[in-house]
Amino acid sequence: MNASVVMTTSADSHRSGLWVAAGTFVLWGLMPLYWHLLKAVPSLQIVAHRIVWSAVLVVAWLVWKQGRGWLRAALARPRAAWMLGLSGLLIALNWSLYIWAVNAGHVIETSLGYFINPLLNVVIGVLFLRERLTRWQWLSVGIAAAGVLWLTFNYGSFPWIALALALSFGLYGVLRKLLSIDAVSGLGVESVYLFLPALALMFWGEANGSGGFLPLNGNPGWGVGLDVLLIIAGALTALPLIGFAYAVRRVPLSVVGLMQYIAPTLQFLIGALVFHEAFDRDRAIGFVFIWVALAIFVLDSLWRSRRQSAPVVTDRIAVESR
Repeated sequence: MNASVVMTTSADSHRSGLWVAAGTFVLWGLMPLYWHLLKAVPSLQIVAHRIVWSAVLVVAWLVWKQGRGWLRAALARPRAAWMLGLSGLLIALNWSLYIWAVNAGHVIETSLGYFINPLLNVVIGVLFLRERLTRWQWLSVGIAAAGVLWLTFNYGSFPWIALALALSFGLYGVLRKLLSIDAVSGLGVESVYLFLPALALMFWGEANGSGGFLPLNGNPGWGVGLDVLLIIAGALTALPLIGFAYAVRRVPLSVVGLMQYIAPTLQFLIGALVFHEAFDRDRAIGFVFIWVALAIFVLDSLWRSRRQSAPVVTDRIAVESR
């Protein structure tokens, strides 16, 4: 194949990956607006519908792409059965807390959780994967910890929502990293595990009056509009994960890592500017600690990435010049 054609194809693939990654993180960042539309629905019912409808979509996708044996192939991996069961529980807890927090007026604190998440991932890597930190990474973790302590003692409340979101998603990431299964197949297995409990929760809600998807027993229901939004929530759960899996195969992880801050930035802006949540001086100082820690972390990561890639580029130029 002509070298120019290969380069054009590679550039097109990279460009499409960037657009998909940007769209994915923007969608995740705007999700508080969507969950706010469902504020009339109890949080547990939103989570149940989210799981059920995303399971239907993801499993249908996998059967179409991989055939009916996709589940058996995924579970054939060593440790896959129990690790995906545990990761499914963690992501369900994360979704439940996130949706409750958004509709309870804690959007800014949820954004703090996803700002903290990359730094907490570093600590988890040290504890579970025996990774070693650079001095700059230790500094960034220390500054972030100082920010959390500031929020705890000066703002007057421990930021448990942010830390619980960061911890549950961080541990979820560790399990998925250790298992090394593609995002869509992993989500499909997790969805299969969560489907029946979520369906049972939906039926329980319909039976005891906390549900309203169907007008039963004199309950008028939530209406067609909210029912449609609940079904679409399944697609909004699955599609960004599929898009993320598409993007990371075409864009360097260092670039994706930087782009991930689009989501919590949008969440923060929505909480402050759209929902007008409290953001006084004490809370702002705590966030500044976190943002400074993230800046140090990102700059250190970029510097190390450049150092690691430089020999590869030099070797490639040397080979091509022969």
